[in-house]
Amino acid sequence: MTQGAQETGRGSQRARRRSASPPPSGPEQERLIGAWFAGRVPDTWFASSPTIAIDSDEIQVVGTLALPQLPDGAGEDEVRVAEQARISGFREESRHARMRIADEAQPAFRRTVSWGAECGSSRVLFTTAGVPVMTRLRMDDRQALDTLIEAGVARSRSEALAWCVRLVAQHEAEWISELRDAMSAVEEVRNKGPKSGGTASTTQ
Repeated sequence: MTQGAQETGRGSQRARRRSASPPPSGPEQERLIGAWFAGRVPDTWFASSPTIAIDSDEIQVVGTLALPQLPDGAGEDEVRVAEQARISGFREESRHARMRIADEAQPAFRRTVSWGAECGSSRVLFTTAGVPVMTRLRMDDRQALDTLIEAGVARSRSEALAWCVRLVAQHEAEWISELRDAMSAVEEVRNKGPKSGGTASTTQ
């Protein structure tokens, strides 16, 4: 088992096998997950509350570490090495505790838990969930992917498709963020609606 696979916790696969239906989602569920991690992650780990990103497959927890103390006038290379060392040290020292937290969260929220840390300008994701996505493509779309493979940009169609997704996310990040916010607002309004599914009673 690889180091990354170990850090996701032993229950990552069992959590998804328990039910074929997708796990609960929406702003309310995200707030509950965020609150759970706020209470479960030790206060001494990070300089501030960790950032928690959630989708239907993964909970990604990324915390900010305190900056290392360096002499005045330290160069960029020294700063970068110190930041990476701080992140590496945290990863090793917190490994078993992070695995325990992941083992608790994964069956409860039916998502894989992954971890990462930031320090200054350095950011490292320890573990991420690679989730296969099936799709059907027409010939023009397949030819576009094959062109990327022939040009050496990607080694396979799946890698080329992932490259295209990252490119869209990079260049359309603002629009995607606005779309996500709009969807969250719709979900909140829907949750504020009538809770009763019954019909009004009539008198005889």
